[in-house]
Amino acid sequence: MKRARIPQILLLTLLASAAVWAAPAGNQRAGAAPAAVSGVYAVTFSVNPGAAMAAGGAILCKARITPNLPAFENMNRSVAPVESAPAVVTVGGSAPVALPVLCSVEIPFAWPVSDRAGGVALSYEIDAVSGSGVAAVRTGQGIAVAYPETGGTASVRLNVTF
Repeated sequence: MKRARIPQILLLTLLASAAVWAAPAGNQRAGAAPAAVSGVYAVTFSVNPGAAMAAGGAILCKARITPNLPAFENMNRSVAPVESAPAVVTVGGSAPVALPVLCSVEIPFAWPVSDRAGGVALSYEIDAVSGSGVAAVRTGQGIAVAYPETGGTASVRLNVTF
């Protein structure tokens, strides 16, 4: 008797799992059409390299944005759009750098989203480069930032210390 119930329980579990995975796809088709969002993220890094970099080196900053999508929506997309931009700031002089160095990137974007409320996930990498190579690296991932008004600019300032 118990052996006959195990396949039935497994079958019901499998059907319930399939229904849960199919639900977001069904809701997306019935929901509103995706809205286009576009604009520019102006990201400014205030970098304090401290002793990590001698004068005459450079600060390399890279930023990347991608839509901050709910987990089930990520599964429905083949590839989430990603936009990125790099920048380089050369630090001059003969003494070690102690003052904050500003490194700015602008990331234009345009893509369709089903919900503007999610905004974007911002990721970055800051490299302090000296004559002997990369002296230090700092990274950040998944920083939530709201969308700007369509066609507008969202300014983001991040402080990074080595």
